Amino acid sequence: MSNSVAVIAKFSAVATHSPAPVKPEFGGVKLGHFQFVEETKKEELGEVKESPGLISHNNFWYIYHKGQFCAVYYTGRVLNIDSTTKVATEVAASSVIDGGRGVHQKILVVTGKTPTTKPASGTRMLLQQTTSVPKLLVKDDLPVHGVSEVIVGVLGGGQLGRMLCQAASEMAIKVMVLDPLVNCPASSIAYDHMVGSFDDSATVQEFAKRCGVLTVEIEHVDVATMEKLEQQGVDCQPKASTIRIIQDKYLQKVHFSQHGIPLPEFMQIDDLEGAKRAGDLFGYPLMLKSRRLAYDGRGNAVAKSEEELSPAVNALGGFGRGLYVEKWTPFVKELAVIVARGRDNSISCYPVVETIHKENICHIVKAPAHIPWKIRKLATDVAHKAVSSLEGAGVFAVELFFTEDGQILLNEVAPRPHNSGHHTIESCYTSQFEQHLRAVLGLPLGDSSMKTPAAIMYNLLGEDEDSPLHSWVGALGLGLAFRFGEPGFHLAHQLIGRALNIQGANVHWYDKPEMRKQRKMGHITIVGPSVSIVEARLKSMLKEEGSESQTAVTPRVGIIMGSDSDLPIMKDAARILNMFGVPHEVRIVSAHRTPEMMFSYALSAWDRSIQIIIAGAGMVASLTPLPVIGVPVRASALDGMDSLLSIVQMPRGVPVATVAINNATNAGLLAVRMLGVGDADLLARMSQYQEDTRDDVLKKAEKLQTDGWESYLNP
Repeated sequence: MSNSVAVIAKFSAVATHSPAPVKPEFGGVKLGHFQFVEETKKEELGEVKESPGLISHNNFWYIYHKGQFCAVYYTGRVLNIDSTTKVATEVAASSVIDGGRGVHQKILVVTGKTPTTKPASGTRMLLQQTTSVPKLLVKDDLPVHGVSEVIVGVLGGGQLGRMLCQAASEMAIKVMVLDPLVNCPASSIAYDHMVGSFDDSATVQEFAKRCGVLTVEIEHVDVATMEKLEQQGVDCQPKASTIRIIQDKYLQKVHFSQHGIPLPEFMQIDDLEGAKRAGDLFGYPLMLKSRRLAYDGRGNAVAKSEEELSPAVNALGGFGRGLYVEKWTPFVKELAVIVARGRDNSISCYPVVETIHKENICHIVKAPAHIPWKIRKLATDVAHKAVSSLEGAGVFAVELFFTEDGQILLNEVAPRPHNSGHHTIESCYTSQFEQHLRAVLGLPLGDSSMKTPAAIMYNLLGEDEDSPLHSWVGALGLGLAFRFGEPGFHLAHQLIGRALNIQGANVHWYDKPEMRKQRKMGHITIVGPSVSIVEARLKSMLKEEGSESQTAVTPRVGIIMGSDSDLPIMKDAARILNMFGVPHEVRIVSAHRTPEMMFSYALSAWDRSIQIIIAGAGMVASLTPLPVIGVPVRASALDGMDSLLSIVQMPRGVPVATVAINNATNAGLLAVRMLGVGDADLLARMSQYQEDTRDDVLKKAEKLQTDGWESYLNP
């Protein structure tokens, strides 16, 4: 062994598109770029073994042979590169050495002449595959990120693949999709489209040869082939081990249970007797689920009694397909968290959202979820912990139950972008699709926070051909039905036309050639300054043309008073809110005569999307997390000083913003300013109001100066 060998060539999974080298797992990198990353004496790595010397250090393997350096990883073939001609040739099977794990495995041996000096910073060596033989090239000018040099291969070309391609086109990233449909949604946008099945081994292997990194838009792929590809050095993100766990929902439950993730109780069932035992243990109703190929409402069946177990099993295709059961979970809301995980294991969580389902398919998503802060944090923590237990980079969707007793239970995880994250295209600084590309390529994760105060996503779902045109009365009270073929497309286009007239609405059409029942045809996202406003806009969009029903606008401000005698004062706040177009409500709520009403109002205001309360007294502030503006109302005895002092002397921890006695006008203006912090349009109108007020004063000053005070007072 030559003592001059000091530079270790180490493979980096993302050396061409990461700001810093990322250590690969042993055997987990694709034949591609590698980089000189450290200078170390051989004795610091360990004892040199038999020729060629095999050295283990930090779970990576290196070979020294005849004074040359060698980089090593699993691959299924063995190549040797001549140090003079730089031509790669196959090495005889007898040259295969022990991989150090008790079995003989094939190793890629890349050798070259030992550099006499340390390569310049940033130098990379590229083993370039050609139609003949690979050649070893040295390049000094490869960009650190090099996103344009890497083709991202996506197994699946549905709507998720389509939106990945759309995001990639804005990032100079090439995305190639594998999908059996010639006219799949992603086909018209992708850099390239290979027609073929993503669960066919030979097809997936051929597809992988054309890609720098392999990812999925659907988890129901040939995971055995992905595992084989990883052993051959193909870069799969997330890892095949993660896909295998997620594919089988029972194994998914077992995995998360072993990692301390809170779950509904569950058990595997192999026959009807096992299902009956589960019913005895968990009670009814009982949720039966398929272990595999279950998504978008498929693979679930509910048995309300023991008599319904057999029909439920039959509906799921029998025990031969693999079934398990879950204890019924009474929930308040269904929640979801999109979680991004980088190749460096960094994690970024998007805001918690509420998902509303129609026939077990995601239909409406509200962002952010209207839940207490502690529940939001708990949901985020559970999602973070769940994704941390998996392997590989990418975007993951964590679906959760918020139960009646205040628990957060994990429902399931998807190892890809998800329906619950579509709103991020418009509502967040980094969409889930851009984030997924960043993650799998080793780029820095983007900002996952919302750039708009509120968003709501509405799925365009297909309906049955023979079902009558009807309104779906859901969480928002309205909806729209679609039908097969042209009638369904016509209805969809009508709705899209209405959406284009809605402020903040964004239409996404997936360009699917055929409409089927419950098929996802597109989605519409509406963004706005508050939850109440985006919900009102959605209701307006869904309202059928010609309908005489009027949809009430959800109030943003509540004005409450103890008696109707306060109304002549409090009406000034309402007048200001009317002037600025702020929806509001006016109520009589006496803390002394009807305390239960005051409690009920204060506790429910936030749930009803009210954002600010203007009150004639301050006690309501002790019962709500919302900002309260107090208006001291003048009484006959103490000229309102009693009211003023009672409001401004609220105890520490119960803040009330207080205006002057009887000055409800300022209360209204202060409410508008508070709302304007998250509403640019409202803030602009407030600025204009201030300009108008200033102009009025200047006009009065000019008139006084021109006419004199006597004429001014007696026009």
